[in-house]
Amino acid sequence: MDAELKTAASDLASLVRQSSRALAFTGAGLSTECGIPDFRSPGGLWTKNKPIPFEAFLSSRAARAEAWRRKFAMDESFKAAVPGRGHRALAAMVRTGRLSGIVTQNIDNLHQDSGVPDDRLVELHGNGSYATCLACARRYELSWVRARFEATDGEAPDCTDCGGPVKSATISFGQAMPEAEMRRALDWTVEADLFIAIGSSLVVYPAASLPVTAKRNGAMLVIVNREETPLDDIADRVIAADIGTLLQSVMEHLPVAGVN
Repeated sequence: MDAELKTAASDLASLVRQSSRALAFTGAGLSTECGIPDFRSPGGLWTKNKPIPFEAFLSSRAARAEAWRRKFAMDESFKAAVPGRGHRALAAMVRTGRLSGIVTQNIDNLHQDSGVPDDRLVELHGNGSYATCLACARRYELSWVRARFEATDGEAPDCTDCGGPVKSATISFGQAMPEAEMRRALDWTVEADLFIAIGSSLVVYPAASLPVTAKRNGAMLVIVNREETPLDDIADRVIAADIGTLLQSVMEHLPVAGVN
């Protein structure tokens, strides 16, 4: 690890120690070391399996079938993904009380897999590890959906309770953001005294408005990302570094028991 990264990790650890309400905000860059490419990576799987817009999903059975075909194609590529160093470090910070919570744009379930409890996590864009009925909200496991999909030669399944369309529990383009999650994320953001944006391009709204809200409410804003973001100018710290390496080092600077 070079001297600049060591200094950045030590500085961020110091800010975390001094904070009483630190909040992490995570994006796709956190999961790239786990084998899940950033949404905007050129030539990646996302460009070959673009998500179906929500309105098309609702209005067309053919679009629903295609959405599930693309979903399963993506899942085949990511099914071996496990939490990376960054996920594990953040989970440890939550567990030891260093972080009050995590707000994420990610849908890969890796925060949960790393041990972050549901009451300390807000998923702004949903979760791709299960499905729900859009009409009655019944939960379906992906194994059930896939079995139905394959048994009907690629037909999109309907809810067995109400007949409504069954969709991956993610927020699609054109779909309304989940109100309860947005409200909780905003509450946590307003309460934060340290807001750490990690691996997010900070261009997708309304999620990208949270760092601005944190700053306006007196929080120190730290941005950790390999690329520049539109909010770098208002940040108190901008760290361009490998996320897993940085967060692992930050944890090494913090007492295991999570006390000063």
